[in-house]
Amino acid sequence: MILRLLLPALLFSTLQPQAETPNIIIILCDDLGYGDLGCYGHPSIRTPNLDRMAAEGMRFTDFYSAAPVCTPSRAALLTGRYAARSGMASEKRRVLFPDSTGGLPPSEITIAEALKAKGYATAAVGKWHLGHRPPHLPTKNGFDSFFGLPYSNDMDGVPGAKWAEPQWKDWNVPLMRNEEIVERPAVQPTLTRRYTDEAVKIIKENRGKPFFLYLAHTMPHTPIFASEEASGKSARGRYGDVVEELDGSVGRVLAAIQAEGLEKKTLVVFTSDNGPWLIRGLHGGSAGLLNEGKGSTWEGGMREPGIFWWPGRIAAGKVTREPACTMDLFATSLKLAGAEVPTDRPIDGVDLSPVLFGTGPNPRRSFVYYRDMTAWAIRLGPWKMHVTTRSSFGKDAAVNHEPPLLFNLAQDPSEKLDVASKNPDVVAEMRKLLADHQATVTPVENQLEKDLPGK
Repeated sequence: MILRLLLPALLFSTLQPQAETPNIIIILCDDLGYGDLGCYGHPSIRTPNLDRMAAEGMRFTDFYSAAPVCTPSRAALLTGRYAARSGMASEKRRVLFPDSTGGLPPSEITIAEALKAKGYATAAVGKWHLGHRPPHLPTKNGFDSFFGLPYSNDMDGVPGAKWAEPQWKDWNVPLMRNEEIVERPAVQPTLTRRYTDEAVKIIKENRGKPFFLYLAHTMPHTPIFASEEASGKSARGRYGDVVEELDGSVGRVLAAIQAEGLEKKTLVVFTSDNGPWLIRGLHGGSAGLLNEGKGSTWEGGMREPGIFWWPGRIAAGKVTREPACTMDLFATSLKLAGAEVPTDRPIDGVDLSPVLFGTGPNPRRSFVYYRDMTAWAIRLGPWKMHVTTRSSFGKDAAVNHEPPLLFNLAQDPSEKLDVASKNPDVVAEMRKLLADHQATVTPVENQLEKDLPGK
């Protein structure tokens, strides 16, 4: 009788470790704008799968990338640290290029490394852009496998290549499998489908053990390409075709999870690495009502879609206005997996579990907006203070603001009305908060300009 009474508890305790080590999938787009999805207000791009993901999970209205361009934002996501701490940012070279020799330092700890130590299978699919030399590839940073591009799809262009009239053969960018080039030039119209095929395969192969999948799509970074099946379908034109195909990819990933019966133990996160490339016109996206885009520290450059899906754990239909950022995925993933967050270095990300599961207050108090190695703005609650501004990839010079600009983002998300003169106490508090943060950032070796030809 006693054994019979204890049996349910024993079974629960046996199953509990698996429940505490969920599968984690991060889907990252490239240059997708805040306003490019149906569930974020786009009037003509159809995103039924992402809309459903938001309806079945939690949608953040104030979710940020940690940098306004590719390399530093990806470094920050995977390490939970501002890129200024790892040397993965640069004033002159804002991202890594094919002639770069640097990359993510081996001293950095990635989500993949931390989860692999806890028994996770780990896979990177899609764009990497954290170093393409052998010491810096995904397989040297905690990933069991890699299938994708080592850097941006607009690099390795041949003379005469035109992003406005793109032909995929005009970009000699390589497609890699682990540490080997398997196709060059990569057939870019097939990338979204092939990345998704790889992601579905990984889900199926690892259904019996916890896995971490980092699915970092190449699109919609220009030059933009959709498959033949997806082309000509969107009212938004070529860009809409590309985003709608990405939405279809999300649908396939969710369907694969459900087909394997993994939905109750899989967290899926969808976001983007930075804002839309506005200077690309109709080949670039939209930040909606937000100001500016990629390359800037205005809201449009760094506020992104942020959707979290985990049936049975995250309540359906939740919309939160709590601020969060991609760096938080590091601490959140490690905590969910039962791994210890490193204490030997500053970690800028926080564990979002209290927000996701409704168990407590948001541990994120503030957020610093970096442009390359320098902090240009800071957010505290609804307030955002700019000390320096510049347009997205504009020819204008940076402007230092003294006194700083101050905006109430809850009332003025477009950052139109400077209210600094009416809120001197808020400005003073935020100045101190920013100074305290800057005091924790020590100079490190610049990886983006390391050992460049001619230096």
